[in-house]
Amino acid sequence: MPEQRARKYHQDRIAETIREEIDAMILGDLSDPRISSAHVTQVLLNPGGKSAEIYLQVDGGPAAEVATIEGLMAARGWIRAELKYRMGKRQVPDVAFHADRSERMVGRIDELLTRTRKRNKYPQAEPAAAQPEESLAPAKTVQE
Repeated sequence: MPEQRARKYHQDRIAETIREEIDAMILGDLSDPRISSAHVTQVLLNPGGKSAEIYLQVDGGPAAEVATIEGLMAARGWIRAELKYRMGKRQVPDVAFHADRSERMVGRIDELLTRTRKRNKYPQAEPAAAQPEESLAPAKTVQE
């Protein structure tokens, strides 16, 4: 059991290092005109450590997002070589880049929740009660 925790901790450290290094490369080292301003939000390592899914949040619209992902996929050989050098490792995982749409999804969910709250705050006309309140009270017994 402790061995599994140690392995998970090691993978988390490697993923965090990869995230920091690729973020630094995007900000300063890559000169591809397709790559716009972006930052790495998450790195998911395969349990074997052979591949990594890298999620990016790209500033700009969908066209900038697609162009940035294409530019990074074209430069992934250089990115892997640079990671080997910066991390001092013989092997680094194969990288694949994906757009992180979680922020947009959170915004959409917030918008839907706000609409629901407004709708519940000002309800539609309520249907008339089927029975008057008197009929809900317990029946009185007459004692003689």
